[in-house]
Amino acid sequence: MEDNVRLYELSGVEILPCTSTTMVDLPPPDTKRWVARRKAVVVNAVRSGFVSLDEVCRRYDLSVEEFLAWQRAIETHGVAGLRVTRLQIYRDTPPARLAKVRF
Repeated sequence: MEDNVRLYELSGVEILPCTSTTMVDLPPPDTKRWVARRKAVVVNAVRSGFVSLDEVCRRYDLSVEEFLAWQRAIETHGVAGLRVTRLQIYRDTPPARLAKVRF
């Protein structure tokens, strides 16, 4: 598991080789708490061809859109972009907030 800690460099999208990844390295199918590292392991496994997107979606009960959102977050902001607590910072500012005038 230690190899999976730095799956992506925070400044880029570089994928580390996934030759040592096994089903044991993937999170268990009943995972409820998706921390950034677990999401990154799953995205890395799909990108490296170790497991298919369909299999991941079935195994973890994910939608394709949710998986693609994880992938986009990594591409845009690195693994830190997967942190739920950072979503508001990394999201584009909604137009409603821009139009709101404060007195």
